[in-house]
Amino acid sequence: MLVAFSVTPLGGESDGVGEAVAEAVRVVRESGLPCETNAMFTLVEGEWDEVMDVVKRATDVVQQHAPRVSVVLKADVRPGHTGQLQAKRERVERYLEDGA
Repeated sequence: MLVAFSVTPLGGESDGVGEAVAEAVRVVRESGLPCETNAMFTLVEGEWDEVMDVVKRATDVVQQHAPRVSVVLKADVRPGHTGQLQAKRERVERYLEDGA
């Protein structure tokens, strides 16, 4: 499965969220699962239980910074398919190159 998620601390003492978000991203990267981070979301690929465990651990890390946490999650559950983190993007790029 592919999961795009964001975790944001709410109601903490700090004006910025960057440090807490960086700690969440560190959890994802240290998981060893295929992942990437952009300006809005972190994407992670793996089996249901391992991906959800990473999302939970990332949320727990952010929870240490604030009394409330917002989690936005979108999942593409497609059993039997792996490597989709890159494959989906490559398919779109091929269409762009072909002028479609």
